[in-house]
Amino acid sequence: MARDKRARKTAPRPGKIQAAARKPASKVARPPAKSARVRPRPTASLAVDPALFDPLTEGERADALRVLTEDRRLATMAKVARYRVVAIEPLVLKPPNELFGRRVARVVAYDYAADRCVDALVDLDNGVVAALQIDEKQPMLGRDEEALAVAVALADERVKRELSLSDEPLAALHYWSRRDVERASSQRSAVVLFGQAGARPTLVAVVDLADSQVTEVVPAEQW
Repeated sequence: MARDKRARKTAPRPGKIQAAARKPASKVARPPAKSARVRPRPTASLAVDPALFDPLTEGERADALRVLTEDRRLATMAKVARYRVVAIEPLVLKPPNELFGRRVARVVAYDYAADRCVDALVDLDNGVVAALQIDEKQPMLGRDEEALAVAVALADERVKRELSLSDEPLAALHYWSRRDVERASSQRSAVVLFGQAGARPTLVAVVDLADSQVTEVVPAEQW
């Protein structure tokens, strides 16, 4: 009988069992917070070779023009040969461009026969035209075009009659007229400004670069 009493004393009460069941489980250890994302350091493969920024050599310029004119898409322009190079310059491209890390030349030429601009990227390492754009845009004059415009203007008889002894070519600028009645609206043209050094221009000559002739001579105050 005494043993039964002790058993009852040591046995947990029903209420205590339910209370124990309601106790929250011990806290589960949370995973450590994610550390801030660390940007990967640029690898050596993404380093840009400083030599890529060097000016093109005469050999590279010649190679770029040769690769461009040998492209089948420009066969007509190369055959007719009525074009002038506006610019050949190095171009360094960033990743993820496929030309990253290669020696690239940008070649801009104007095709007088078709009145169109050719803008190309030449991969000099592989000797191929990597990108080509042909449209009707008008790039600025190249140095050869500027020299041509001045030479044509100086040889024109009308210009000779209007110039004084102290007048000289001051500048040759690209001219693209928006008036359809003018020839310069459809053909590559330039204007040559004449006058005394350090003074305002006195005469303007419009030069058709495609046909190498002066199309208009105008006093500067009327231009």
